[in-house]
Amino acid sequence: MKTTVKKIISSYVTTLVLLLIYAIALGWATIIEKNYGTAVAKSLVYYSPLLFLVQFLFVVNFIAVTVKYQLIRKGKWGYLFVHVAFIVILAGALVSYIFGEEGILHLREGASDKRILIQTGDHSHYQELPFEVELVKFTIARYPGSNSPSSYESDLIFHVDGQHLNKRVFMNNVVDLKGYRFFQASYDRDEQGTIFSVNRDVAGRNITYTGYLLLVIGFIFCLIGKNSRFRRLAHQLKEIKLNEKTLVFFTILMFSVPLQAQNPGNRLWEAIQKNAVPEKHAAIFGELPIQSGRWRMMPVNTFSSEILRKIHKAEKIGTLNPDQFLISLLTMPDMWMQIPFITYSGKEISVYYDLTEKQCAYIELFDSNNQYKLQAKLEEAYNRMPAERSNFDKEIIKLDEKVNILYQLFNHQMLNFFPLEDDPTHTWYAPDDDLSVFPEEDARFVSGVLNAYFASVSESMQSGNWETPDQVVGMIRIYQEKKNTTLNINEEKLKTEVRYNKLNPFRICKIGYLSLGGILLILTFISLFKTRKTVSRCIWFLWVAVLCIFLFQMAGMGMRWYIGGYAPWSNSYETMVYVAWASVAGGLLFMKQSLVTFALATLFGGIILFVSGLNWMDPQINTLVPVLKSPWLMFHVAVIVAAYGFFGISFLIGVTNMVLMTLSGPSNKAILKVRIKELSIANEMSLIIGLALMTIGTFLGAVWANESWGRYWGWDPKETWALVTVIVYAIVIHLRLVKQWYNSWSFNFLSVLAFGSVLMTYFGVNYLLSGMHSYGQNDQAGGILFYSSLALLVVLLLGGISYRRYKKQKQLFNSKRINL
Repeated sequence: MKTTVKKIISSYVTTLVLLLIYAIALGWATIIEKNYGTAVAKSLVYYSPLLFLVQFLFVVNFIAVTVKYQLIRKGKWGYLFVHVAFIVILAGALVSYIFGEEGILHLREGASDKRILIQTGDHSHYQELPFEVELVKFTIARYPGSNSPSSYESDLIFHVDGQHLNKRVFMNNVVDLKGYRFFQASYDRDEQGTIFSVNRDVAGRNITYTGYLLLVIGFIFCLIGKNSRFRRLAHQLKEIKLNEKTLVFFTILMFSVPLQAQNPGNRLWEAIQKNAVPEKHAAIFGELPIQSGRWRMMPVNTFSSEILRKIHKAEKIGTLNPDQFLISLLTMPDMWMQIPFITYSGKEISVYYDLTEKQCAYIELFDSNNQYKLQAKLEEAYNRMPAERSNFDKEIIKLDEKVNILYQLFNHQMLNFFPLEDDPTHTWYAPDDDLSVFPEEDARFVSGVLNAYFASVSESMQSGNWETPDQVVGMIRIYQEKKNTTLNINEEKLKTEVRYNKLNPFRICKIGYLSLGGILLILTFISLFKTRKTVSRCIWFLWVAVLCIFLFQMAGMGMRWYIGGYAPWSNSYETMVYVAWASVAGGLLFMKQSLVTFALATLFGGIILFVSGLNWMDPQINTLVPVLKSPWLMFHVAVIVAAYGFFGISFLIGVTNMVLMTLSGPSNKAILKVRIKELSIANEMSLIIGLALMTIGTFLGAVWANESWGRYWGWDPKETWALVTVIVYAIVIHLRLVKQWYNSWSFNFLSVLAFGSVLMTYFGVNYLLSGMHSYGQNDQAGGILFYSSLALLVVLLLGGISYRRYKKQKQLFNSKRINL
């Protein structure tokens, strides 16, 4: 009995089973939280004795495996450091849980206190601090012209040991005094008081941070250590002849054709096209600064581009660029009201309201009595809870948003061109706003200059002389420069933004990656049958071309960083662009070892940029909420999203190998055996890099959380699924340790299935679950579920077919294993 227990404890099968139980438990807990709340999920799973037992068994299993396989003697330092790090991190969490103190301090301006409120289960009590805290002033710094907070700041005086220390606490800036750390948590509605989260966890924090440091050291050893598996895989990949022919089974060439307005085929549209504003003048107008509805100063070119994408879901309309479109729309509103260019989805709406299908005109939405057709159904939709709204309700709401934008533009709202002199709120105004705060002379200018401008544009359309409109734009510019005395506008940044908009760098990269990746796959297919130098030269040329596009994408990301003032991976669109960059970077790393991996990575980068350019992605550059203004955000997201790129490469390699297994036969088994081995090695190397980045990135997020609001881990669904993804890929990596479960097919198939956890972490949590990172039940959720289910069905079908072929030719596909 004792021998059996010892054998089980020191078994790699036990390792995999524990990992699987842990992943399933955590994933199921997020669903419990969605349906029954956080408290229930914590009680049943996160803080349950079962989960503590699993974590304890992890530690016992690691120690037993280390002793049984003599890993210290074999010099497996990367493996040892990583796993010891997890033990230290768990120990730190236990110390924090037992000895850590956490409470709330509520202060009003001018008041002081030395007690914090500590909540323990259903009971609460006050605990006295060894010093007194006085709130001098609480301030909410807001973005110019808005009520949107940019920062929460509390000026404090700490009365400690006879001294009076002045400190300031704000989001991402913590005050640490005698082991107590003060975090800005909330504030009173009248903005005269503030609420701090206060914790004391010196021992737990030091232990936990030591674990994080050991984790980083361990992964470095895993990648560069002399006896590391990664180094041995790289050596084996080098041994495979690079000039052997490679079979490639598919070529994907995807090009994006911008959506164009349907030509109504009438004189109105012809007149609009004929009277298009010259691009030269439109560019002058497009460089004017304007304050957006999201409280960001931007050039008109960005504003017009956002309006066109919102209403028409395109970057151009006919032959008109965004600036030409906006000027034309404001100059000839009566004509534009009759043009069907407002895009919408849902045939039901078209039939119900008798609208032009897919794209309707503004006037179609009003009846013969000038009554708004959508009003009745719109009120019904808004009266329903978001989760209860039908697709028809959601489409009505989206269409109404577009109509409202046009209505405001037709009435010269949203055109916030005009600053109020010496305005401490930095608000810029549109001609149709309340101008009573302006001096009489300024009010006349603001209310009349745009009408004069559009009148001059109308005249210039007939005469062809655009001197007067140029002069009026110059007058608006002079007024802005003279009256803007409170807001610093970086003109060079605005010009860079215009260049960025016109350059549209990521669309160019998308086309480049897709086309070059496809051509690379074609050439690798040709090299299967021919070994001419011409093919090798073409491949070298394509490598240089991909590298140039890669550097061009970096330049585009740099421009976006400069324009926004923060690292460009703070929202879904930006992180998709970053994943594409990371994928191609991974492909470039594998260029010499595996041409197919390089081609697949390039193609994958193009596919991701294609998805990022779809209409449901928002490419706008926005302001950041206070909690995101942290350098930890830059490191956390950069590392964790880079991991997605390597996991994506692994996914494509796994699919490729399964297809190669499906295509195997007596005539090509020799070639395929080498290729499957080569790609499987590249697959595992990519997984190791991805797992290292994902793990480090996840715990960088824990550091960010602790430094921003005083906790490492809150079991938010996003955090939880990031951990689930780490565990899932750890299972795939460790599968080779169990001989009876590991083979070429199982490894590649699981590397494909594992990518589902990445998709769940990136998309699923945002749209399907609850929590800080959730966007709620979004109208995209149904589509995401449908396409995810379809993709899973295809993967399972491919897996089944490839497994049948694999079983028939098992000897062909069993690669030489590399022992630990």
